[in-house]
Formats: sequence, C-alpha cells, structure tokens
Amino acid sequence: MLDTAALTARERREFWFFMLFALILLGAGIGLRDPWPADEPRFVLVAKQMIESGDWLFPHRGIELYSDKPPVMFWLMAGAYEIVRSWRVAFLLPSLLAGLLTLGLTWDLGRRLWNHRAGLFSAIAVLLAFQFLYQVKRAQIDPLIMGWITLANWGLLLHLLRGPNWRAYWFGCFVAGVGVITKGVGILALLMLAPYAFARLRAWPGVTRTQGDGWRWSLGAIAFLAPVLAWGGAVLVAAKLHGTPEYAAYVDDLFLRQTAKRYANSWTHVQPFWYFIPVILFNWFPLSLAYPAALPRWLRDLRAREPRVMLPLVWSLLLVVFFSIPSGKRDVYLMPVLPMLALSIAPYWEDILQLRWLRRLSFALALLIGLAMLGTGAWLALGHSTRFETILQQRELGDVGHAVWGMFVAIGAGFVLAAAAFRPRRGVQALLAGISVLWLIVSLWAYPLLNDSSSAAGLMRRARELAGADAQIGLVAWKEQNLLMADGPVRDFGFRAPWTTQFSRAAQWLAEAPQQRRIFILEDAMKRMGRCIDDSRATRIGHANRRDWWLLGADAIVPDCTPSIDAGGNDATEEGEP
Repeated sequence: MLDTAALTARERREFWFFMLFALILLGAGIGLRDPWPADEPRFVLVAKQMIESGDWLFPHRGIELYSDKPPVMFWLMAGAYEIVRSWRVAFLLPSLLAGLLTLGLTWDLGRRLWNHRAGLFSAIAVLLAFQFLYQVKRAQIDPLIMGWITLANWGLLLHLLRGPNWRAYWFGCFVAGVGVITKGVGILALLMLAPYAFARLRAWPGVTRTQGDGWRWSLGAIAFLAPVLAWGGAVLVAAKLHGTPEYAAYVDDLFLRQTAKRYANSWTHVQPFWYFIPVILFNWFPLSLAYPAALPRWLRDLRAREPRVMLPLVWSLLLVVFFSIPSGKRDVYLMPVLPMLALSIAPYWEDILQLRWLRRLSFALALLIGLAMLGTGAWLALGHSTRFETILQQRELGDVGHAVWGMFVAIGAGFVLAAAAFRPRRGVQALLAGISVLWLIVSLWAYPLLNDSSSAAGLMRRARELAGADAQIGLVAWKEQNLLMADGPVRDFGFRAPWTTQFSRAAQWLAEAPQQRRIFILEDAMKRMGRCIDDSRATRIGHANRRDWWLLGADAIVPDCTPSIDAGGNDATEEGEP
C-alpha cells in the first residue's frame, strides 16, 4: 500500500525510523495495565464474551444484548486475543495499529501530494498532538474510526488529485463502509467528494477529470454499501430467526436510536455550539502552534486554486460543522480531522519550522512546562497539598505517594533537560522531546502504579478474598470493570435493569444457596434499598472508580422486604459514550 520504491535511501531510513519511534511511543505501557473506564472495560467485556459464547454477531454485556456500537471493534479485540492470548496486550492492539496506520497514510499522502519532508513533518505533527497520543494509547473506538476514515480518504484523494485511479476510489468507498459498521460516522469520509465537486465545477487545475465514467463513479456506492449490507443483512436475518422481543429491540436500538436519533436528538454530553474551538486549540497542541503561520498561506493557496490544500482543509471544516450541529459533543469526534488538517499544512511545514518566533515560543513552553512540573513535584513531596493526599487515600496509594510526586519530578526534568540540550535555536525539537519523555514516563510509570484502583482489579481481588474462593458473587448496580476483572464464579442480573429489579433478583438468588453465594453491590444502590439491607451486617470492600462497594451475605438481607419503586435508580449511564 505504501510505495517506498521511489524514495531515496535516506528518505526510506527517515520514514522507518519515524515509524519505529512511533511504535515505541504508542506501544509503551502495553501489558502493564488492565482496561480502565470509561469505555475500555465495556468493549473488552463484550469482546471477551464473544469468545466465551461463540456468538460473534450479537454482542452481549453480561446477560443483556449490547446495541450501542456495531461489532468491528469487538471483532478486532477478540481476534487479537486469539493471537496473543493475553487481554492486557490484546485490548490495546486495535488502537495501536490504527494509530500506526494513520501515521503511515498521513506521510504517504503528504509525500505523494508534495514531497517526503512534507509528509514526514505532517505525520510527526499528528503523532505528538496531545489528543492523538492520549487516545491511541487507549482502547476506544475513536482511534479505529480515525484509521478507517484516513484510509478511506487516502484512496479518495489518490483518485481525486492524482487520478484517475478507480481502484483507489473504490477501495476508499469500501473502507468508508467498513467505517460505518465500526461507528456510523465512517460515512463522513465521502464528504471529500463535496470540495472535489466544487473544484471540478470551477475548473480548478490539478483535480482529476473523467469523461463518460458515470458507471465507474456509481460503483463507489456499491463498494460502500457492500460491507454495510453484508453485516446489516446478517443481523436482520439472524434477529428475525431468534424471534424474541430482545433481538427486535436490539435491531431497533442499533439501527435507529444509536444513529439518526442520536445525532438529531442527543441525550448525553450536551455542549454548546462552540465546544470544538478549544479542542482544536488545546487538544491538538503542539500542532496548533502552527495555526497563525498557516492561516495566511491557506488564504494564498485558496486564492491560487490549489486543490491539494483545499480538499483536506474544507473537508476538515465540514466535519467540524457537522459535529457542532447536534447538542451532544465529545472531543474525540474530531480525531479524523487531525491528519487531514496536518496535511493541509504539509507544503508549509519546512518554512513554518524556521520561523524564529515559533522556535523561541516552543523553547519557552518546554522550559515553562518543565519548571512547572518540577515545582509541582516538590510541592507534593513537601506535603503541602491536602487535596493530593486525599486523592492518594481514595485510590489506596498512601504508601506510594513518593512514586507519584517522583513522576512529576521526572517529567519536569525531562522537559528541562530537553530545553537545555536543544536550546532556543532548536526550540521545536526541545518541546517535542519533552512531550515524548512525558508520555514514556506516564506509560511505564503511571500505568502499573494506578492500575489496581483504575481498573478495579484490586477491588475485585478483595471481593474474592472476602467472599471465599468457592463462593459465587452476584453483581448488583455493577460497572463493566467489575464483571471483567472478577475473579472466580460470578453472576449478573442485568446491567440496564433498575437497581431494585437487580436487587430483588439477586436477593432471591442468594436465598437459594446462602452459604455459597454473596452479593456485590454499589454503595449508592445499597442506600436506595433502604430498610431491605441491614448495614451493620454488610462488609465494605473498598473504593474504586470514584465509588464505594460492599459485600452482602444472606444475614444482611431483611426477609420479605421489597424495595420501593422510588428506590429504583439506575447508574447504567454510558460513561464516555457519544
């Protein structure tokens, strides 16, 4: 796919060195932590249950069908596990591969449209952007959809700007379809045809022109629909064969409520129209430092009718507008824009990086960040922050507080040493080196340090110790990380079901074998059960993921007590879900 035959030996070395560096930076920490909320435990649990049940068509979360997302992410996680046989490694591999794919495609488009350096600098800008590193090192769907959309745009742009290349066009349309069955917004890659149509109608030079090829353009629609219809048709037929209300509700929720209804009438993550402005400014730092220098150059090239700048830039603006219209917004929605925005700056990178103000500003930021981190570490080490001490106690990290403030000191030292080594003349390199050090330290230091409390691994080990090795634990008002990290036999009573319903089912189940069973329950849910639970006979397990958890035996359940409907809250909100 990435043709390096036309490159010089030095250019090939630079590219592969960059990809190796990206692999180290993005891959650091894999295997050192378990899935962390919000989304990671949910997705891994679904993938794990696919393997255990053998049902790869209908995802499950516990005993319930999971209809919030199409299955591609879960398929890839499960497939990765089948290869490496370790969930600690497998669950992060789809994001890692999507990130590397995005970087390789960004470089390849940049060098095909401009030159090797333009592509390389664009890929570096994407890699070191804060949001890219943060998200690609997590197991969420958004890095994967970014990879699919970038791959689709790669095929489309090769045809639209360096064509005719019908195979690349059909391939891009097909990948956009794969993006749809990963997350519905995969179709947005096809918006690239809008600025192309404008440029072609206005007779811009440099765009592909064809005559009498309407049927070839139409094949793009077939290529796009092929994966969508193949998967969607299989789901509809299988759901019909099951013939139960649960599967009918799954189809309705997946194909209607989670797509058009969610866009038109968002019910989570409500944000103002201008929400994405700070995302573009701060989440894409340090790439965002180039905006002031890029703006006049964009205007110049747009006036000169340069389609290689206009297509990725206008497509990026279209996506920002598209995601700004609904009330529900998340910063990760814009991830596919990042590589296209970097490509719209591709022809200017070498000139921009030579600007004195940018070099000095980057140096100053590297030094300032370093000193701030050193100061924070020293402040924490001297015990001046009661808030910090409280957080450590909540996470049960009181004995290793020195490791936490030591991490701040190490990060600060990395920035300061980078500033001292590169100096103002190479301030951009100093800033990028400091950012690299930060992410390596976070990955190799913070991940194992915070894993037990962030993943609920420690909590579930404690629950097993209290319940006994052979006891079966029933989950009430649980979160995905509880079922995923549970050790030994467990049982759930639904996830979306009201807490009162879950508790009633669990209490009946417990009464059937009180010596061999225990109930694991969220403190907030336990309080809402009111007089139905004898708090004095309950055992506190611990605190994890901002919640307190308890263990109940049969003696803690008040006989013949039914919680009132008013007590039936449900904390099943999809954390982090769009």
